[in-house]
Amino acid sequence: MKKLEDLQVGESGRVVGFTKGSSGYRQKLLAMGLIKGTDFKITRVAPMGDPVEIVVRNYKLSLRKQEAGALIVEEIV
Repeated sequence: MKKLEDLQVGESGRVVGFTKGSSGYRQKLLAMGLIKGTDFKITRVAPMGDPVEIVVRNYKLSLRKQEAGALIVEEIV
């Protein structure tokens, strides 16, 4: 499995799950619509890699590295 940071700008992915020990961020991500099976596309990454902007459910969402690190994703080809 991959993490969100492994994907490049323009690539699409799907949420597969969450890392262990990420319960604090898990609730926050679920509230933002990043539930298991949700598709997204990476649209921008800041020059230092933090934050990452994704399009999910027709809205733009910016995630910090620590928040994004809680997601386990798969690439959609």
